[in-house]
Amino acid sequence: MYKFYPFARPFLFALDAETAHELTLAALDRAAQAGLARIVAPRVAAAPVTVMGVAFPNRVGLAAGLDKDAAHLPGLATFGFGFLEAGTVTPRPQPGNPRPRMFRLPHAHALINRLGFNNGGVDAFVANVARSGYRGVLGINIGKNFDTPNERAADDYVACLRAVYAHASYVTVNVSSPNTKGLRDLQAEEALAALLATLKREQAALAQAHGRYVPLAIKIAPDLTDAAVRGVARLLAEHRIDGVIATNTTVARDAVAGQPHAEEAGGLSGAPLRQRATAVVRVLAEALAGALPIIGVGGIGSGQDAREKVAAGASLVQLYTGLIYRGPALVAECVAALSESDPRRAEPP
Repeated sequence: MYKFYPFARPFLFALDAETAHELTLAALDRAAQAGLARIVAPRVAAAPVTVMGVAFPNRVGLAAGLDKDAAHLPGLATFGFGFLEAGTVTPRPQPGNPRPRMFRLPHAHALINRLGFNNGGVDAFVANVARSGYRGVLGINIGKNFDTPNERAADDYVACLRAVYAHASYVTVNVSSPNTKGLRDLQAEEALAALLATLKREQAALAQAHGRYVPLAIKIAPDLTDAAVRGVARLLAEHRIDGVIATNTTVARDAVAGQPHAEEAGGLSGAPLRQRATAVVRVLAEALAGALPIIGVGGIGSGQDAREKVAAGASLVQLYTGLIYRGPALVAECVAALSESDPRRAEPP
């Protein structure tokens, strides 16, 4: 699974991307259940850091989207991640968009997906987490159902927040996927301010009820203008949000124009997103001035790419598409690279 991934990749890449994804996770589950995954897991050095008040074993995490239903946590935990983020989960189950809905662009080390928050609903998600026995840092990414109008979106986010609160190390509010119609409109100033106010009230009530404060992070799009990113930063600071994840996938296609599948609808991830995602991290870091930490994600395919995100202002990083192309060895490489590059062990002041 680990050392042999480069040999298995050509066979997986001969399959439909989503089918290969499902087969790989099924094989990982079997290896974890048999105890084999832990035996052959890569060695990852300890590099602890505290961010959002949470103690992370290292600064390299799994991005949301790979394990939408939190159904594969034990196997994914053997990769050496400092944290896993599962989801996006919605209140009610939904199938997502019709297949095919995931496409590889191998020459660009990229993916395009239009999955559309396919998941089994928050009740099944919570049951999976409870059954998994996973005890590491767990981020839970929440969204709204596709048929919930934006004026009622807050109801969906609150329902999910209530359901997952007891199981999460932190909760991410996804307002930036391009694959749910109108979702990105929630990043507009008035809509975002109203949503943040509602979620902070609910967070306070849940913290009191559970006797435990669970941080909230907001995940934003790379396609916002720099001015819009600064506006989002101002709102996040004003509403005392605990973290921001930059970025989700992009609808831009300039970097992959002319390549097979480049014109497929959906969000582009992987190497072509790297520079823009890093630029958004940099704009956020300047605008926030340490008010809240940033999790950098987008186009990380090497240890050097992870260092770039941290140099731009990220406290943590996340991987997804890089795993598809590089395999689990990428995790240890990124952890080692960040450990060697003047790591910041504490959250911003």
